[in-house]
Amino acid sequence: MQRPAPADISMILTVLTVLGMLLAVAGFWPLDGDVAKLSSEIGVWLVYLAGGLPAAWRALTALWKERVLDIDLLMVVAAVAAAVVGAPFEGAVLLTLFSVSTTLEERALGRARRAIEALMALRPETALRKTSDGAVTEVSAADLKVEDIVVLRPGARVPADGVIVSGYGSLDEANITGESMPVRKEAGSQVFEATVNLDGVLEVAVSKTVEESTVARMIALVTQAQAAKAPSERFSAWFGQRYTVAVLVGAMLAFAAFSLTGRGWEEALYRAATLLVAASPCAIVISVPAAILSALSAAARGGVLFKGGAALETLAAVDTFAFDKTGTLTTGKAVVTRIVALDGDEERFLSLLAGLEAQSEHHSAAAIRHEVARRGIAVAEVRDVSNRPSAGIVGVHEGQQLWAGNPRLAAQLGASIEHPALSGLVEDTQTVIYFGRNSHLLGAVSIADQLRATSAPALAALRESGVTKIVMMTGDRRPVALRIGRELGLRPEEIHADMLPEEKVRMVGELAAAGKVAFVGDGVNDAAALARADVGIAMGAAGSEVALQAADVALLSEDMGQLAEAHRLARRTAAIILQNLTFAIGAMVVLVIGGLFFDLPLPLAVIGHEGGTVLVVLNGLRLLRTPIRRADAKSTTKTRTAVLAPSSPPVPRQSYRRKVPRRTG
Repeated sequence: MQRPAPADISMILTVLTVLGMLLAVAGFWPLDGDVAKLSSEIGVWLVYLAGGLPAAWRALTALWKERVLDIDLLMVVAAVAAAVVGAPFEGAVLLTLFSVSTTLEERALGRARRAIEALMALRPETALRKTSDGAVTEVSAADLKVEDIVVLRPGARVPADGVIVSGYGSLDEANITGESMPVRKEAGSQVFEATVNLDGVLEVAVSKTVEESTVARMIALVTQAQAAKAPSERFSAWFGQRYTVAVLVGAMLAFAAFSLTGRGWEEALYRAATLLVAASPCAIVISVPAAILSALSAAARGGVLFKGGAALETLAAVDTFAFDKTGTLTTGKAVVTRIVALDGDEERFLSLLAGLEAQSEHHSAAAIRHEVARRGIAVAEVRDVSNRPSAGIVGVHEGQQLWAGNPRLAAQLGASIEHPALSGLVEDTQTVIYFGRNSHLLGAVSIADQLRATSAPALAALRESGVTKIVMMTGDRRPVALRIGRELGLRPEEIHADMLPEEKVRMVGELAAAGKVAFVGDGVNDAAALARADVGIAMGAAGSEVALQAADVALLSEDMGQLAEAHRLARRTAAIILQNLTFAIGAMVVLVIGGLFFDLPLPLAVIGHEGGTVLVVLNGLRLLRTPIRRADAKSTTKTRTAVLAPSSPPVPRQSYRRKVPRRTG
């Protein structure tokens, strides 16, 4: 890989090169002949020293250490050839434009890298830690430990991931989750490092150290994503290396051909040098990583993390989306809508049921616990609790087995769920949890899950963008799935219910056989399906280590609108890459034809080559202005930009830097 000089040194050398070019041009000014000649000679030498020697050093270093033919080598060879044939001014023009374009590319691509620096700058340096005697002292955020209590005053940034233990207020989470509106928090709510406390005084128990925080994982993931090359990047690099050799060989053959046609060796060498510049595929090689890097940075700024350019490219080609229902299309925050205790004692019924569900993480268990707490009912003690995947949960109370789950679990335990009092529940389109002791049915509760407000608009946006197939998968009963599906605008054949985890994996495989498929889940219960899909997308992944590991793409917030926006960004990236490649190849063909069959001047070849390279880079950088918007908001760019541009000084750029892609031949 090319190792460019630090930004300040590179800029100084570029300024000296431009100054030398201005002195060289003085030879054409109406000055005293000797003064003009001396000025021109000094200027040309300055250009060759300030612009040529660094390029030659980089080229020889890459060739010697990495066995790589660099575009620097082609430009230096062409400039030296121009000087040999008595056209040092043309060589100086080449080196000047090459030096300026290289500096512009480095600085332009640096804009894309600053997404990581913005994340680093968001992290507060200090925190107010509360001691055991109630005193509050200011400490370094890096010194915070798990279970430390920190005090957040209005306007303060959260110094570490944690859970609120007292107080309530609103937090701005735009820089982490992409949520444009303040999020109301209270005791028990999770908070993320670098988010902003807008009002109220909060006490937060630290749950993760700075090294394990959400921001740390985001920085690591974005860094890895920018370092991982997409297939098109790998191909352009592979093509560039081999094409460079072809260009060098072609230039030598062109020199021989021009010489044999009666031209002098000086003119033949000049034409060969012109062809060398014209045929260089620098724009082709740089156009792909410029677009990929910009898109990854734009996505990260909007709360969408890609695990590399490959995931971005694959998402652009996806025409089928498969969704888990609970916690993805729905909020996962269900509520109890009806209780049927066959013995008539609802309090005893709920006490036992809540005791069984006390340790469960399922959304239905949370609904039951919430209902018990609302009624103020004491929870019975249930031991030896264990889960039955896709069926329910079992435990022991007073020597008897308690169970709660779906009809599959009841059948496994020999319990009949047929009862007149439950007929209304069975016909309902809500989730039904059956509860019993041993093989005896005690009753049932119906639970309703709420659809996310952004789910229906997001699915509609996906269809408008050209997605041909959308399916929903769930372990719930079909009536429940149909109710949610109707609200989402899905057709009955797109709704799949009563599915076990392995059945979801199998269906994802069947969909993948017909085209590129993306699976969207919560990143915890659907890890296998996420891994099986061409693109696994985890919803609400902020703070979830499992989600970040299992998925190719992580939506940090629970806003489904981010999914449609990520798909739009991926397709826009693919379109810009195609634009860049088409323009770069077309420009190169025109220049090569001009070099072969017309007397194309070397400076004009340089302008066409370097100008085209800068244009494709700038075209790729347009993706930085493609925001990830919420489904229910027209634009949140201003909000996020304000959060991502803190007044605190940025971290030195050499940390978390992706090297500028080498301009290989």
